[in-house]
Amino acid sequence: MKHFTTGLSALLLTIACATSWAGIDKAKLEQALSGDHRPAENKARDQYRHPLETLTFFGIEPDDTVVESWPGGGWYTQVLAPYLKGDGQLIVAEPRRGDTYHQMLDANPGVYGEVKRVDLSAGKPIAEAGSVDAIVDFRNAHNWIGSQERYQPLLKAWHNALKPGGIVGIVDHRRDPNGPQTRGYITEQSVIDIMDQHGFKLLGRSEINANPKDTKDHPRGVWTLPPTLTLGEQDRDKYMAIGESDRMTLLFTKK
Repeated sequence: MKHFTTGLSALLLTIACATSWAGIDKAKLEQALSGDHRPAENKARDQYRHPLETLTFFGIEPDDTVVESWPGGGWYTQVLAPYLKGDGQLIVAEPRRGDTYHQMLDANPGVYGEVKRVDLSAGKPIAEAGSVDAIVDFRNAHNWIGSQERYQPLLKAWHNALKPGGIVGIVDHRRDPNGPQTRGYITEQSVIDIMDQHGFKLLGRSEINANPKDTKDHPRGVWTLPPTLTLGEQDRDKYMAIGESDRMTLLFTKK
């Protein structure tokens, strides 16, 4: 993992989604993406989530120690675990146990046997201090950003775990600065401000996961869109044509 200094910030703010770091093993990452352990429905969502480009933008290298914060159903775990296996370390940190997720890990030790599981509950460390190269947080910021009781201990744990110059990569549903306050969407600036207040400096942003088709005014918020489709068959074709949400992709470093 490349560790960043604040002197690089202005340069990195101009870097677009073509960002590439020499230490990234593209072939190993592509192999992880094409693996049989990934269900076809998850592979179908690569067109919206751009995992190759996103992890490249974040600079995730195969010998890194990476924390996946709140991995949910494990969509990104299925990519990170085989990519980091052998040379690196994947730590999955959860605020509560998801049985389906752990069943996935337990069922395939060949892929997930080296994954370390930790408790993300408030006040608990997620790794030895200063031992982590990168923390990634996918579509979770909208869950913690509205409550100091949630984000203060979370960001403290992140900051403590990261090496000097370690990075945090965040992807989440993007609300326009003056747009409607629709459920699930948050502004880039709100994330940047809170991260800055808790010891993280913005290094760069990318439009890798942008979706200009997303009007962000859906009746049940972001969950109206795929993959959730909370309206069921109602206007299904309309929402499938939009695709998954418009998303910010932000890169921070530990100050």
